[in-house]
Amino acid sequence: MGKKIKKEVEPPPKDVFDPLTIESKKAATVVLMLNSPEEEILAKACEAIYKFALKGEENKASLLELGAVEPLAKLLTHEDKIVRRNATMIFGILASNNDVKKLLRELDVMNSVIAQLAPEEEVVIHEFASLCLANMSVEYTGKVQIFEHGGLEPLVRLLSSPDPDVKKNSIECIYNLVQDFQCRTSFQELNAIPPILELLKSEYPVIQLLALKTLGIITNDKESRNMLRENQGLEHLIKILEAKELNDLHVEALSVVANCLQDMESMALTQQTGGLKKLLLFAESSTVPDIQKNAAKAITKAAYDPETRKIFHEQEVEKCLVTLLGSENDGTKIAASQAISAMSEHSGSKDFFNTQGIPQLVQLLKSDHEEVREAAALALANLTTCNPANANAAAEADGIDPLIHILSSKRDGAVAHAAAVLTNMALQEPLRASIEAHDVMHALLGPLHSANPQVQSRAALAVAATACDLEARAELRLCGGLEPLVELLHSKNDEVRRHASQAVMVCANDELTAVELCRLGVLDILQEINLSVSRKNKFSEAAYNKLLNNNLSLKYAQTGYLSSSNIISDGFYDYGRINPGTKLLPLKELYLQELSDHRAVLLINSKSSEISPPPSTEDKSSDVGYGRSISSSSSLRRASKEKTSSRFSTGFGSPTEDKTESSSGRNTVLSKSAAKEKGSRKSRGKKEEEKLKEEEDVLAVPKLTGEGSLDKEWCLPPDPDFCVYVYEVTKTILPIVNIKEQIEVLAKYVAEKMGGKLPRDRLADFSWELHISELKFQLKSNVIPIGYVKKGIFYHRALLFKALADKIGVGCSLVRGEYSRAWNEVQLLNESQRGVTGGLPQPEAYIVDLMFHPGSLMKLLSREADLYRFL
Repeated sequence: MGKKIKKEVEPPPKDVFDPLTIESKKAATVVLMLNSPEEEILAKACEAIYKFALKGEENKASLLELGAVEPLAKLLTHEDKIVRRNATMIFGILASNNDVKKLLRELDVMNSVIAQLAPEEEVVIHEFASLCLANMSVEYTGKVQIFEHGGLEPLVRLLSSPDPDVKKNSIECIYNLVQDFQCRTSFQELNAIPPILELLKSEYPVIQLLALKTLGIITNDKESRNMLRENQGLEHLIKILEAKELNDLHVEALSVVANCLQDMESMALTQQTGGLKKLLLFAESSTVPDIQKNAAKAITKAAYDPETRKIFHEQEVEKCLVTLLGSENDGTKIAASQAISAMSEHSGSKDFFNTQGIPQLVQLLKSDHEEVREAAALALANLTTCNPANANAAAEADGIDPLIHILSSKRDGAVAHAAAVLTNMALQEPLRASIEAHDVMHALLGPLHSANPQVQSRAALAVAATACDLEARAELRLCGGLEPLVELLHSKNDEVRRHASQAVMVCANDELTAVELCRLGVLDILQEINLSVSRKNKFSEAAYNKLLNNNLSLKYAQTGYLSSSNIISDGFYDYGRINPGTKLLPLKELYLQELSDHRAVLLINSKSSEISPPPSTEDKSSDVGYGRSISSSSSLRRASKEKTSSRFSTGFGSPTEDKTESSSGRNTVLSKSAAKEKGSRKSRGKKEEEKLKEEEDVLAVPKLTGEGSLDKEWCLPPDPDFCVYVYEVTKTILPIVNIKEQIEVLAKYVAEKMGGKLPRDRLADFSWELHISELKFQLKSNVIPIGYVKKGIFYHRALLFKALADKIGVGCSLVRGEYSRAWNEVQLLNESQRGVTGGLPQPEAYIVDLMFHPGSLMKLLSREADLYRFL
């Protein structure tokens, strides 16, 4: 095994002149002799140059400078056999010089060199011609020239040469050539596997090693693997692995085996012959890091096939991999972790690694070697995917803290895999709480800002998994995590965009986060995405709807529809229809705007004013402004005979039930028993000082001053009338058992508060526009609380009906139509159909009449309903 291939050519034949011994100063003279017409002089000059070139790289460079290459190239085709042989020998030596190689490519001598490989040529010519080609094949251009001039076939033939130097040079050249795919394809047609396998029996280790390296390259192709198996190549490889004296070949042999085990046929054959078990025992018992590493790589390659994973599991490959995890060599740890990642696709292997493997992998997360941490994180990511037990095992092994730490790693792969493990853990609520306790939202900020799509995708998915409760979303919002998340919606990567949409959908579950997302322009981005067939996804659509459902004012403005599950809460406002892409201003900004001729904004607010009313006499009418609620004690006493302290614990405020119109035309609250509005207008000749005093009472809420300054706080304008409405319907309508009766009574109540029943032919005479304009002027705002509206038509009444129905749990939708139309739809069971089909009847949709016959219900698809909605 210790033999070396001879380094020098055999002595020349006796009929050749003794070689000249030349010095550098005489080299020029010898080079000139290459142009001699005499064969003997040419032969002796070539021999002298050969000796000169053997002495080192400087001499090779000198020959190049002296112009020796061009005349020598011509001698490759010389008629004299000795001259041709000596010239070939020189090129075998000179071709190791990079500058000479470049010149040889330019001189296009490849045909001449390859011609020296002909069977009839001497062995020494074969040796140096193949050596020249081996040197030329190191560079890509040289490979191309050798292949294009048909050099591969004679090289394969020379693998069977009796001379070890010829074999060595030929297999080295072939090894360089087959690294090119095109050469590999042609190589398969030359049936070269058998002669290469024969080289494995060589007594020269360098030849065996080159043969194994060549097999390692060509067995990347399935056809070559089949040829190797058919020629009993696997048996040769296993024997090499079993031979301890061949330990210098084990690493390369394992690489070939790794390629072969990718084919199920080779795997089955290896298992049947006992080779697989030998391979695993060999890997487990070896103390050579490279051997252990290559064994793990072999398992990794093979384990991508489901049937192979099954065979590996039967052979208990998991025990071998756990052993390799304990290696002191980082490369072995990485390879073993990668093999575990591949084997984790098998459910049995996943179960095995639950107790043996996961604790070791968690320890590797703390390694100082970044690649080790990355490989361990990948293995844990695969083991915990769709496996709660393994996720728990990773957490119990104290894996959360190192995983959070890895999120700040500089290796994108490590960050992505760690985020994936945290995502898998967060799918379980107890683990999610533990992850949140480690400040995961701050840790995810870096990955969210990453430029790597894989990291972006995994980070967004981790946000979606961990932002499932209010505290986590608040933390994300406060630490600035929403901004980079929103930016990911612009990604051109489908997976990044999908996971970012999913995270936005989760974050939109609470109102504060939804409002902040809307402020960042998420709705516009999602709307744009959803308009694209190629870019939209189910999460982008769900996120858009979720955001709208947490911003009902915007939803109603954009879509003109609120479902029965969209519950109107305090602070909802109806701005009117807005076009796609138009932003809806916040209520505060709308309130602070100067009066305009635009449609009034209707506000819903059942919260009572926090400012205590000043004392007043019983006969003094109430005076209600945006900043305070001034109610007479007599009106409070008359509000209800059953007034108790519990009445005011409902959160509806202090309802004021006597109602008159103030001197400036502001509406105050009617008593519960009153059926019509009371009061009258005072004359327009009111003194100027009285007007100013009244305005001071009204303008208690901060407004824009001349200098544009704002007071410190702003709160919703109170609506005492609406508070009364809520109290009354809660007290009188909520106890009604029959839903249909609840709807009818509520409809009549709403109609009564909005001007009563209106004949269809008198609709044009109902001066609601003037009433609304007066309210805007009197309140000095474009925002009008709904309780102030006493002359309302379709869209006023429909909004009030929806708001009150939501307060008492009566399901109804709110639909906006054209030309100030809006209506409410309700679902009711058709009792007449009960029992006909053997189960509950299907609910039917009705429209509630609030205008012409308040309380009547019209089937949605009826002509009567169409007249109500459109005419």
